[in-house]
Amino acid sequence: MKNHWIEYLTGIITVKATGKGLERFLNKLLKNDIAIWRVKKHGPQAVTFQISLKKIHHFRRLVRGSGIKIEFQRRAGAPFLYKRLWKNSGFVMGLFLFLGLVLTLSNMVWGIEVKGANPATEYQIRKQLDKMDIKIGKFQFFAKELDEIQAELTNNIDAITWIGVELKGTTYHFQVVEKNEPKKKEEVGPQNLVATKKATIVSDFVESGTKQYTINEVVKKGQLLVSGTIGKEDNTKSVSAKGKVWGEVWYTTEVTVPLETTFQVFNGEEKQKFYIRLGKWDIPVWGFGKVEYKQFEKEENETNVKFFKWELPVKVVNETYREKEIVKRGYSGKEAVKKGKEDARKDIMKRIGEDGKIKEEKILQQDIKNGKVKLNIAFTTVENIAKAHPLTQGDTE
Repeated sequence: MKNHWIEYLTGIITVKATGKGLERFLNKLLKNDIAIWRVKKHGPQAVTFQISLKKIHHFRRLVRGSGIKIEFQRRAGAPFLYKRLWKNSGFVMGLFLFLGLVLTLSNMVWGIEVKGANPATEYQIRKQLDKMDIKIGKFQFFAKELDEIQAELTNNIDAITWIGVELKGTTYHFQVVEKNEPKKKEEVGPQNLVATKKATIVSDFVESGTKQYTINEVVKKGQLLVSGTIGKEDNTKSVSAKGKVWGEVWYTTEVTVPLETTFQVFNGEEKQKFYIRLGKWDIPVWGFGKVEYKQFEKEENETNVKFFKWELPVKVVNETYREKEIVKRGYSGKEAVKKGKEDARKDIMKRIGEDGKIKEEKILQQDIKNGKVKLNIAFTTVENIAKAHPLTQGDTE
């Protein structure tokens, strides 16, 4: 049987024909290329069937003079549906406008609640949110992800230790944990100060304890510097040795610097695309065409579309393409040596701490080979070599 579902697109009419010679009339229709289907007899002189709307004019000409009476009973299909919709266009447009308005309002920010913060901290949080363009009346699609908001608030507001960020419906909820006043330092038990490395002692500042060294003395790693036992013979007591002991320490470090390096950087050019995502299908909304960048980095953010408090299986996708460039950086021999010395200094400063300093540096060996500069550098530093060590029962005897 021929499938007539496609005829629905062009329109279908249900016809009732009555009179004598119905079979001859139906055969005449078929011979004149007018397809009929769903033919049903209703007695000896009545029959109903369906024909396509696009054949109706040809059908009317064949009816004339046939002695058959025709009655159009039912009209179905897209053309008739379109007419009915057009007739009620005001209602349909109002419905679509209402749904569009609800969808729009459901995906905007209508509330910002901050809990756990004092008024001063809450003011700082709301001020920072304004800078991030998270305001009442703004679309959620263009807001940052929740973890990004959390990180930015934590990094930029000193008064908070942690902040929880949650989006419920159209309202952002912020739960704040503020920093407490710094706790008083706990009392430290009896302890000694010992050397962390081999060094020549150059200066000191001892708050408590008994010195066990002299200035310009060379000490070894683990050697006792300041004893936590004070007093003489039978009149002694244990204290917490405190202070700093600075000594000269020697390091040798090796650095290699290539004369030419290649790396990628962003050049500031970017392109944005927006999609409506329905399951596996992406419908382009903004930013058409191919990305013509040869080298780029792609960042994708998804935002769920809401209807009142419910999340729909629809997402707004924002893709950002940032163009990259390959940059070559070259050094002369002198520049490479300078760069190597800077890198070596940074490495040494990490080892000796904030209160340490580099007293002297000397290049022991310098080679240029295979496009690289290799340096062997000796450093003399002055740094605090004292660290606390608990005072044991054997130390007090």
